[in-house]
Amino acid sequence: VRSLWANSFRLSSSRLPSRSIYTHFRTISTSPDSPSLDTSTIARAGALYQQEPPPFTTPTFEKRPQTLTEKIVQRYAVSLPEGKLVRSGDYISLSPAYCMTHDNSWPVALKFMSMGATQVRNPRQIVFTLDHDIQNTSDANLKKYQQIETFAEEHSIDHFPPGRGIGHQIMVEEGYAWPGTMCVASDSHSNHYGGIGCLGSPLVRTDAASIWATSRTWWQIPPVARVNFAGTLPPGVTAKDIAVALNVFFKSDVLNHAIEFTGSEETMASLFPVDKTLERWLRNKATEAAILDDRTTRLRITHEKVDELFANPLTADRDAVYAKQLYLNLDTLAPYVSGPDSVKVGTPLHELAPQHIKINRAYIVSCTNSRASDLAAAAKVFKDTANANPDTPPKIAEGVQLYIAAASAPEQEAAEAVGDWQTLLDAGAQALPAGCGPCIGLGIGLLEPGEVGIRDAQTYLASPEVVAASALKGVISGPDTYEVPTNWSGVEYGYGTGAEPTTENKLSNFLQQMESLIERVESIENPRSEVDILPGFPDKISGEIIFCDADNLNTDGIYPGKYTYQDNLSKEDMARVCMENYDPQFDSITRPNDILVSGFNFGCGSSREQAATAILAKQIPLVVAGSLGNIFTRNSFNNALMGLEVPRLVQRLRTHFTSPSNHTKRQLTRRTGWTLTWDVKRSLIEVQEGQGGETWTEQVGELSRNVQEIIAAGGLEAWVKAEIGKEAAAANT
Repeated sequence: VRSLWANSFRLSSSRLPSRSIYTHFRTISTSPDSPSLDTSTIARAGALYQQEPPPFTTPTFEKRPQTLTEKIVQRYAVSLPEGKLVRSGDYISLSPAYCMTHDNSWPVALKFMSMGATQVRNPRQIVFTLDHDIQNTSDANLKKYQQIETFAEEHSIDHFPPGRGIGHQIMVEEGYAWPGTMCVASDSHSNHYGGIGCLGSPLVRTDAASIWATSRTWWQIPPVARVNFAGTLPPGVTAKDIAVALNVFFKSDVLNHAIEFTGSEETMASLFPVDKTLERWLRNKATEAAILDDRTTRLRITHEKVDELFANPLTADRDAVYAKQLYLNLDTLAPYVSGPDSVKVGTPLHELAPQHIKINRAYIVSCTNSRASDLAAAAKVFKDTANANPDTPPKIAEGVQLYIAAASAPEQEAAEAVGDWQTLLDAGAQALPAGCGPCIGLGIGLLEPGEVGIRDAQTYLASPEVVAASALKGVISGPDTYEVPTNWSGVEYGYGTGAEPTTENKLSNFLQQMESLIERVESIENPRSEVDILPGFPDKISGEIIFCDADNLNTDGIYPGKYTYQDNLSKEDMARVCMENYDPQFDSITRPNDILVSGFNFGCGSSREQAATAILAKQIPLVVAGSLGNIFTRNSFNNALMGLEVPRLVQRLRTHFTSPSNHTKRQLTRRTGWTLTWDVKRSLIEVQEGQGGETWTEQVGELSRNVQEIIAAGGLEAWVKAEIGKEAAAANT
């Protein structure tokens, strides 16, 4: 059993001191009392200051309802046309509040230097946290860590050394991630920051290098889903159970979406940000920073900032339009365990426990499941057992190994101060340093083949309480604090708001739909909505649709792994092997300037850039899918391959070509005879369904002039080089 892990202006050239924070702490406050849950999930995706940033102000624009996600992005989108309000689907130029890199900081530095950059544009925007391979004491790894530290010192970048904690936890407890702001990191778990109401998004290394050099990169605003909660959690059910259950119930419904959670004040109390629990924690941190000399948080966490945060909370507009709405009745929720081997599979604990599934190893680790409050919940299982059996000290079951690693050094010290850490050690737990090792598969404590764990073993995810109880008993089980209600018939969840249909909410829903429709029509017909086109950039992109009818077509299907490290492959060879693992006939079927259309979650899998560059080598300028994998999207635009998400097009193609009524055999790659034209200036696509067929249009996100510049330059790296060249030329005049 494994515990669930659930802004740009150039600064002055004066050298700022590098701050390297080590592991000796006096702790007054710990993490928020209740576990947090990611509140903004991205499958894809203002100014910084030398000292304390002033209060944020959102410019006044013509009123259009915005989601909370859109409002936060509005603060960090740069060079927008006057009066422009961002919306889901738009491609923007982004300057985030902070950008974090971890052990990959040195590879990012090499990319940064290869672009010709010599100075970090805004050192206070960058944070280094070494957390992944911290148990590796090889000469090569120690050398890399030293190179990262030296780079940080030379460029006055905040740097947190191995053992200080997991980067995402550091971003929160050190005040970099702040409610209502946006932070990015070259790590896929950056949605962690949503736990305190901060919009977090992962980026790839090229993006990070661009932010180092120019303080900005590009970003597409994802579709936003809203999850509506009702009721309150029963005793013995935790926020971790909500996370597990949502993955089970809705599976891919929110793939590559940002998620906003909402509910009544009673429902949301001590559960999700921004609430009184978060306020207490922040005020404790502000007091701690003010009175302890060794705290670096005083520049970022102050009582004045907390006052401003809660006096003027940033919230979604009442009539904001969401891509979809889901609901979950917390009154009906039970403890859940996900697995085996997939977070999309899950079972209520009271149904799983009677199966007596033996475990080999248990883990209470990770950035979202091993704060002091989580460790306290786990320790309580052993303390309760000791109280019930005072003559027999509780020990983990024979044949089970329990590993614990705090999310950060301060969280471990907090757990030690109240005795929870020692309770777990006394029960037989093995301590690991605060870091990512067990999650990423590095260091000691990894599972062996045939055990309940990774790869050819079975893996389950659950709350700290369930993990501790399972380690104690040797089989998947709970702490017996939850009682199944009489006549319990399952969890109440579904699509929509979950509210009882009333005349008021029916009218509200109708008006919202009408306003959305009117807005789309006006955005098509109103010349003021047209995008400014860069001179020389095509205002329309058109071609015949080539349909690859598959969902989850991964990067190995697009560009086989056996070629990934053959760096000497020519452009022609890359074009020839493109889609080889998916359809060997793809090369002979496609033609230059075709538009590739595929199903949902196109480009999932590994982060290999060749999945994008091989498609470009085929002279295909545009990929359209029901949804695109986040990392694939970033790699595509970073290499000047454009992409759009148009679910309706996929559905129409499938209805026409693979419907049983048409008696048409499914083909892996099909020349459709349909054409797609993307009117970039009007942010509109037009589809002609073959000769004499239906023609229809649909609004798509805006491709801003800043992002056009990146594509026209040949990709993000080339754009950064050009920007550096412009600055150098300006400096010499």
